[in-house]
Amino acid sequence: MTRRRNVLLIVVDQWRADFIPALGAGFLKTPNLDRLCREGVTFRNHVTTAVPCGPARASLLTGLYLMNHRAVQNTVPLDARHMNLGKALRLIGYDPALIGYTTSTPDPRTTGPRDPRFTTLGDLMDGFRSVGAFEPSMDGYFGWLAQRGYDLPARRTDIWLPEGADAEPGATDRPCRIPAELSDSAYFTERALTYLKGKGDKPWFLHLGYWRPHPPFVACAPYHQMYKPEEMPAPVRAADPASEGAQHPMLGHYLDSIRQASFFERAEGQGAALDAAQIAQMRATYAGMMSEIDDCLGQVFAYLDQTKQWEDTLVIFTSDHGEQLGDHHLLGKLGYFDESFRIPLVVKDPDAPQEGGRIESAFTESVDVMPTILDWLGGEIPRACDGRSVLPVLHGAMPADWRRHLTYEFDFRDVYYSQPEGALGLGMEEASLMVVQDERRKYVHFAALPPLFFDLEKDPDQFVNLAEDPAYAAEVRDYAQKALSHRLRHAERTLTHFRATPHGLEDRTATAVSALRRAAE
Repeated sequence: MTRRRNVLLIVVDQWRADFIPALGAGFLKTPNLDRLCREGVTFRNHVTTAVPCGPARASLLTGLYLMNHRAVQNTVPLDARHMNLGKALRLIGYDPALIGYTTSTPDPRTTGPRDPRFTTLGDLMDGFRSVGAFEPSMDGYFGWLAQRGYDLPARRTDIWLPEGADAEPGATDRPCRIPAELSDSAYFTERALTYLKGKGDKPWFLHLGYWRPHPPFVACAPYHQMYKPEEMPAPVRAADPASEGAQHPMLGHYLDSIRQASFFERAEGQGAALDAAQIAQMRATYAGMMSEIDDCLGQVFAYLDQTKQWEDTLVIFTSDHGEQLGDHHLLGKLGYFDESFRIPLVVKDPDAPQEGGRIESAFTESVDVMPTILDWLGGEIPRACDGRSVLPVLHGAMPADWRRHLTYEFDFRDVYYSQPEGALGLGMEEASLMVVQDERRKYVHFAALPPLFFDLEKDPDQFVNLAEDPAYAAEVRDYAQKALSHRLRHAERTLTHFRATPHGLEDRTATAVSALRRAAE
């Protein structure tokens, strides 16, 4: 009998990499994630190749860099021609289920301007079957609450205000008004268990999404008091926002424009105005929401154990992007700092040797997730895919040509809720940056603004810009060339391996593979 192969892809939202116990966050209580790390491989140097949510999830689920999929910001459409994980899984006989969201705006050429999907932040990516919808506008979750008998307030998001008539919006040690058994994390978990129990003995793929620890930063009881603010790591930042913002015009713009209302229901004031105590409380709340997710995952893992499916299931835990959390006086996911781009990646491959929780330092990127899943299931990895399967790394066979640096991008053109172009004097196609980073150096190239260069050995937190320092001029040149070479190597290549010949169409990829096999023989 052929062994069935299941895939559980867990995608949390806004969970940064340094809030993982296996990577040093000893203050965090996540026993189920700890188990996954023990039974799998935890990748120390993993990044999303784009932020915020829409571009990040487009890269995660298409395996394409931002430069190729071009869904460059939330609300910007994703070209329908791109292959994605959902479509690819259908080609090998899977009916890919999705709980949560992908923040995808549809290709306007496939529908009309009155399509309601163009009135929301994003919807579901083609190819997946929703079995636990959150979008549009969280209707799936709010409908579930109403069906459970919860009396929704007129302004539905008021459920995430702190409990108590005298509570003030903002960083708080009070619980939110919704109980844990009715939280959005509980909703996603119930949907997951309902789906899994319905599948019975049939093989399955499940994208299990969680909204947390995404803002609003307020936790359900008892998670609101699980961590003390004084236990949290202190923020890494300059003496004040003005000193921080002097590093670069784009950074200065965001320090001036980020508002607390995007992170705390009904809060007022600038994000950069949060003091040390407020940041510590916000971080304690952030950790509490992580522990709630971990408890929810424990229910899913327990069911897979009980039904003996755990040993047949590839489990991947990752996030769409990170969170500044007060570092560099910033909130959210933006810019070029590591806190926004470094995210968790934990892979438990039942075919790989159990090594007692290996920590892998190889450079990996979010575009590697799609090809890894297809590789494990025996599917075909699209030629256009920019990522690579990490299965050889899991099995201890590091390819000699594995990447030697990380790359990621941020497009900061105007969208409905953010208007950087006018403030920075940029055109729509000029508001972008690309980062090339390794263990020693970090280069940030802007389309129309001054570059940045950091010596990570001397300045790991990236306060001192050396781009104009003559002592580093040669290295700045070298890393700029790395960026250019990277873009040339990864230019869109869906059809570039075909050629017309006197004998008809030739697939040069197939020809090259055959030649390599003959040489090996």
